[in-house]
Amino acid sequence: MKNLIKILCIFVMLNPINITSKNNPPKNIKIDSGIKTPEINDFEEITIIKTKNKKEKNMKIEEYKIKQEIKPASLSGISDNQINDHWKLYEGYVKQVNSLNAELQKMAQDGKVNELIYSDRRRRYGFEYNGMILHEYYFGNLSAASQKLSDPDLIKAIEEAWGSFDKWKEDFIATGKTRSIGWAILYMDPQTKKLTNHFIAEHQDGIISGFKPILVMDVWEHAYMVDHSATDRAKYIDAFLQNVDWSTVEERFNK
Repeated sequence: MKNLIKILCIFVMLNPINITSKNNPPKNIKIDSGIKTPEINDFEEITIIKTKNKKEKNMKIEEYKIKQEIKPASLSGISDNQINDHWKLYEGYVKQVNSLNAELQKMAQDGKVNELIYSDRRRRYGFEYNGMILHEYYFGNLSAASQKLSDPDLIKAIEEAWGSFDKWKEDFIATGKTRSIGWAILYMDPQTKKLTNHFIAEHQDGIISGFKPILVMDVWEHAYMVDHSATDRAKYIDAFLQNVDWSTVEERFNK
């Protein structure tokens, strides 16, 4: 032990420690490995980078916009008053989706993801979002300048599935008359290009995962009660089919 103490004393004498005051700080210490002690500016740069990253994580969510360009007018058998009244509901769905996005983000940032209210908002989001998107499909496939179906590939797909256009139409009308509130939708399977008609209850029950909607008809009472009574859905369906913009349906099928 005495020998060890002697060795340490000799080492200290040969390598004196430079004790400096606060007013006389040491310069950067150079080590044989080439690593330099960070300077003040280095720490500032690190702080700035961290601040930037933090701001990027808290960026505002992009809001959905109301698609005014798809609003139809001067339809046959569906009045402008009916469209205007229906359009207000669509605007409401867009606002609700934006509101829920902001609310969910705020709760996530505040660490409230395990609270019941967060789960409730997540559950409700699908209803509001589907309501927004389905209305955009619906208004987008209506036009006063509607054209007849002309795309040979779509005609062929309809005939392969139902035998004829009239048989498809009969099936689509029957789908729309389902005793429930919701949507009648002509879907295409992107993998096979096969077509099928489906009824979607409310906005979310019965959605076919992965299938593409190419023709969408709203059969909630709000879609026709300005022009018809609640029991006149059949008259509304006839009016809807008179105003289908088949060029839009063909575009969706081929996209």
